[in-house]
Amino acid sequence: MPTIAQSERAELADLFEAIGPDAPTLCSGWTTADLAAHLVVRERRPDSTPGIRLGAFAGWTERVRLGALHERGYAGLIRDLRSGPPRWSPFGLPGVDGLANSVEMFVHHEDVRRAQDGWEPRALSAGVQKALWRTLGMARILLRSASSGVTLAAPGIGERVAKAGEPMVVVTGEPAELILFCYGRQQHSRVTIEGDAAAADQLRAADLGV
Repeated sequence: MPTIAQSERAELADLFEAIGPDAPTLCSGWTTADLAAHLVVRERRPDSTPGIRLGAFAGWTERVRLGALHERGYAGLIRDLRSGPPRWSPFGLPGVDGLANSVEMFVHHEDVRRAQDGWEPRALSAGVQKALWRTLGMARILLRSASSGVTLAAPGIGERVAKAGEPMVVVTGEPAELILFCYGRQQHSRVTIEGDAAAADQLRAADLGV
């Protein structure tokens, strides 16, 4: 049975093919071609990964990404994405793809889906939702810029205090929606926020994610 990373990767590759290289995404300023290049470079050019997080290396990362887009073309990027990380990539080590790419592929799949007109949340299985819930253990990092305490609640699954503090607000939704919220896609996630109104407004507008 495929892992979440594998199934999301395959569905995202299918979607890239279906809507073409110039479709919008939720990644600011990026088309589908730009996002495909990012995903391929992330797995195949480890030398470029520091620039994803560190501004001092961002220029090099962008040059590598644009080079991959130019050299491979959109069809080549989709082919490389679909085939998965090569064995020599850190993501190609046994078990690493499932651990490191489940959320990455899920979030970017939704970055494409939810940038299109008429999108609706997918009906994900209970098993997938529970697996996504487990990944929210890192929500303490994702929510570090929140000015209030934050509790995440997934009806029928559980709840966790993701950030201690007062006032405390409660963000409720399916685990998939909570992940998108915590990764900075607040305006495109189907959640409810209860608690102090000012804190809730700040959280909706905060620069969340890693």
